[in-house]
Amino acid sequence: MTIQSKDAPRTQTKPVEELESVTIRFAGDSGDGIQLTGMQFTTSTALAGNDLSTLPDYPAEIRAPVGTLPGVSGYQIHFSSREVLTPGDAPDVLVAMNPAALKANVKDLKKGGILIANVDSFTPQNLTKVSYEKNPLEDGSLSDFRVIKVDLSRLTGNSLSGLALTKVQVERCKNFFALGMMYWLYDRPMEGTLKWIEAKFKKTPLLIDANKKALLAGNAYAETAEIFGYHYRVRKASLAPGLYRNITGNEATALGFIAAAQASGLGLWYGSYPITPASDVLHELSKHKVFGVKTFQAEDEIAAIGSAIGASFGGHLAVTGTSGPGIALKSEAIGLAVMTELPVVILDVQRGGPSTGLPTKTEQADLLQCLYGRNGESPAPVIAASTPSDCFDAALEACRIAIKYMTPVFLLTDGYLANGSEPWKIPSVSDIKKFVMATLPSVDQFKPYLRDEKTLARPWASPGLAGYEHRIGGIEKQEITGNVSYDPENHEKMVRLRAAKVNKISQEIPPTQVLGPTKGKVLVIGWGSTYGAISAAVKNLQNKKESVSAIHLRYLNPLPSDLGDLLAGFEKIVVAEMNLGQLLKVIRAKFAIPAIGFNKVKGQPFKIAEIESFVETVLRGS
Repeated sequence: MTIQSKDAPRTQTKPVEELESVTIRFAGDSGDGIQLTGMQFTTSTALAGNDLSTLPDYPAEIRAPVGTLPGVSGYQIHFSSREVLTPGDAPDVLVAMNPAALKANVKDLKKGGILIANVDSFTPQNLTKVSYEKNPLEDGSLSDFRVIKVDLSRLTGNSLSGLALTKVQVERCKNFFALGMMYWLYDRPMEGTLKWIEAKFKKTPLLIDANKKALLAGNAYAETAEIFGYHYRVRKASLAPGLYRNITGNEATALGFIAAAQASGLGLWYGSYPITPASDVLHELSKHKVFGVKTFQAEDEIAAIGSAIGASFGGHLAVTGTSGPGIALKSEAIGLAVMTELPVVILDVQRGGPSTGLPTKTEQADLLQCLYGRNGESPAPVIAASTPSDCFDAALEACRIAIKYMTPVFLLTDGYLANGSEPWKIPSVSDIKKFVMATLPSVDQFKPYLRDEKTLARPWASPGLAGYEHRIGGIEKQEITGNVSYDPENHEKMVRLRAAKVNKISQEIPPTQVLGPTKGKVLVIGWGSTYGAISAAVKNLQNKKESVSAIHLRYLNPLPSDLGDLLAGFEKIVVAEMNLGQLLKVIRAKFAIPAIGFNKVKGQPFKIAEIESFVETVLRGS
C-alpha cells in the first residue's frame, strides 16, 4: 500500500510504501568496504526494531585482482516486520559497485527487483576483466530489473570537494555514500553509523569528516534526485519483550563458553590455531580477560588441542576451536581425551572441503568425521547449533555435557552461522543454571576410574591434590584403578563402558519438538544451519494444507531416544543437509528406513524455495 509519511525525520518529497519484508545484497570488491557497509546497515536495522538475518559472503582469495570475479565480496540482509528465519532466497535490491559484482550476483536478483549500479566503474577495462563484450547497463540485457544508474564515484568526490583527501581516500568513501542512499530508501536511522564513524576514526578527524559527509550526501541525494519513485518503510517486528543485541554465531559461541565457565565456577581455557571461519571466536574470547578467560594462539592444531587437554587435566573448562581440516589434525589427540576421559569441548566451525576447499563458504560435511574420524572405538557426543544466536545455548550445553559426563564433546557450527547475525534476546543471568559439579570422594575411597552410577563418569581429580594422584595417558586403563592394562577382557569392558557413557546422555535429551503434526505423509529432518530454511519451507507447505512436518536435531550423538517412534509416524522421511548425505547414512543405518536425502554442496545455504519444491516432488511420489 502507499501512504503519506507522518513521522519521518524531515519533510518527505515522495510517498512512502510500506513493505512487510525486504532482502538487500551489497556487492563489490573487498576494498569497497562491502562487509562494513552491510554490518552498518544491519546495526541500523536492528535499532529500527526489525527482525533480521544476514549472510556475509567473503571471497576465498585474500588479494584477488581488483574488479575480478574471485574478488567479489557480498553481504545480504533480510529484514521484516514479522519473524525472519533466513537471509532471504533472493534479493529485492542489489547494490553493485562494479561489473564483477553485477555478473556474480545478478542471477539471484528477483525479477522486477531494484539494481543500483555504480556507473563510474563500468569502464571498458573493468568490463573486459569479467568478459562482458558490451556494457550490460546499456545493451538491454537487464530489462527484467529496475535499473538505477548512479555516478557513485563522481558524486562522492563532489561531496568531499574541499577536503585534503587523496583520490584513493575519496574512492574509499563511496560505500558510505551508497549506505546513505539505502538508509533513506528504507527509512533507516543514521545516528548509530554517525557515532560509529566518530569512534572508528577518532584519531583521524579528517576521515571522520569525510565519511560523515559522504553518508549524509548519499542520504540527501536519494531524497532529492528523481531516481526513486518511492520511499519504503518496514515497520517494527513484534519481538518478545527484553533486551536485544545483534549477534553473530561466532560471538554467541564465545559468550556461551564464558557463560559456561561462570556457571561451572571454572576458569576458561581456549587453545586454538587461527583458521577461517573459526578465528573470530579466538578474537572475541581474547577481549574478555576480566572473566578469567585464557586464550592461547597455538603454533598448530596439534598444539592447540594438546594445550586444551592439559588445561582440562589441570581443572579448567577447556575448549579448542577449528574448522574441518583442523579436526583431522586433532584426531589423534581427541582419541587421547577419550581414553583419559577428560572434559574438552572441540568447536568445529565447518566450511567447504575437502582440503583447503572453500575456506570462506559454508558446508555441513564434517559430521561423519566428528562421529567416527578417530582410530579405535572412540565415541564422543556431537551437538549442533541451529541459528547464530542458538550458538550461545549450544556452547553452554556442550560444556555442561563435557563436565557432567567427563568426555570430549564436539560442537558443530558452520560458516553460515559463524558469520551470519540476528537479534538475540540477552538472557538474564538468573536464567543460566549453575552446573551441578560432582564432588570428589574422600581420599580413602578415591579410585580414578570408579564411575558414577547415573552418568558412568569418572572423578575429575586435578594435579596437586594430596591423595588423588593417578595415572594419565593414552594406554588402556585398568577398570577402577586406572593402572596400565593390556588385559583383553579389561580392554573390551573399558571400550563398552566408554560407549555406554556417551549413550547415557540420551537419558536427559528433552523430547524432540515437532513442527506440525506427529504423524503424516512427509517428515523433514534437519540439523545445524538448515533450521531456518527447513522451518520456513515446511510452514509454507502447511499453509497449503500439505501433510508435512519437520524436526531439527541438536543432539547428533547420541540421537534422541524418541526419534525412532517419531519416524514411524510418517510415510516418507526427507533428510536435508549441506553434504552428500551424512546424517542420512546414520538415520538409514540406525533405524533401517529408506529415508530420502536432499543434498546441497555449493558453499551456500539452502533456499526456502529449494526445500519446498523438493518436498512437493516427494509428496507427489516422484
